[in-house]
Order: sequence, then C-alpha cells, then structure tokens
Amino acid sequence: MRQWSNGKRIYQQSAAYVLMLNTGLRTCEVLGLLNSDIDLDRRVIHLQRGVKEIAKRNGTETTGGMEMTVGKLKTASSKRDVPLNQSAVDAILDLRAERYFGEDTPLISDEQGGYTKPVNFRKRYYRILEAAGIEQKGLHSLRHTFATNLVNGVKQPDGTIKALSPRQVADLLGHSTSEITELYYVKRDTSRLAGITAGFEL
Repeated sequence: MRQWSNGKRIYQQSAAYVLMLNTGLRTCEVLGLLNSDIDLDRRVIHLQRGVKEIAKRNGTETTGGMEMTVGKLKTASSKRDVPLNQSAVDAILDLRAERYFGEDTPLISDEQGGYTKPVNFRKRYYRILEAAGIEQKGLHSLRHTFATNLVNGVKQPDGTIKALSPRQVADLLGHSTSEITELYYVKRDTSRLAGITAGFEL
C-alpha cells in the first residue's frame, strides 16, 4: 500500500490481493468480477465469469504466446455467492477509489477500463512479495491461507475457537466436495488448541 511522494501507489491495485486473502477467490474469478457483481449492502459477491490465459492458436496449431479470454467459471460449483467481511469491503472500496470506470466494468481493470491480464496481475504480486522480503509464492497461496484460517479457527477471548467446518469452507471456495478442501487446502495448526480443554475436566 506504499505511495510515492506525489501520493500515487507504488503497486497498482494492491488491495486486490487483500480481497483475495479475505474471500478465497481464484485469480480467474477476481479478475472476472464486474462492479455490478458486488452487492455491498448485502455484503456479497455474485460470481458469474472468469478470466483465463490460453495459448494463441491458428486453427489447431498453437502460434506462440498467450491470449486472454473471458468466459465460464471452472466448474458448476464455482458459480456462487461469496460473503464479504469488513476487510474485503474495505479492499473493494479502495480499488474503486483508485480506479473506477462504471458498474459494467471490471473491479480490477486495466488503465482503459478493460480486464486486467493475469500475467500482469501476477507480476505485481511478485514485486510486492519481493519488496516485503517474503518468499515467492503463487497467488493460489492466498486462497490456501483463507481456507486454512477458517478451518483452524480463531481463538476467542473466552478460550473457545471460532471455526468453520470443511464442508462450509468447501462451499465458500466453490469445491464440489469437502475432501478436496481438506486434502489440498488446509494445513492443520494444533497450536491453536492450546488450553481449549480447560473446563472439560472429567
């Protein structure tokens, strides 16, 4: 979120990565979001489409390089409603304050109001990680972190842990089964269980 002396952001649309971290959206999903897909009053995103990079082709032959397409989401379960917490709402407002071309344009747009190329979106993310001294990880790691935190939970002041079930997290991520979520997305953190059995003496 750092800025130059003239107030301009060093890293464009950096709030997009905060949005991904708080919603678990895939890169193709967040880049496919139109402003009209977002209902801030009800705090929900209606996922409708995705942005993908595919190899350029001439008939059946690849011609080298990549091109961007906008179309259907990965699976039937990917088309879903995603709730927004306050951090996600703030990230959306931040993105709109930085760049807004209207309700029927992408939330994370290029400088002309079109869809952002995934390759450019990734490059900006890598530059932020490098500047912060963080080991380079793919954008999908934001989705993994989101899922892990929800399943492992957050310890409350009274010592209990607020957490979601793998099935609930699978629904948020657009997975067809919770097995996918548990097998590939969740890293168990037993340190959060410290003291959790207090008051359950037998």
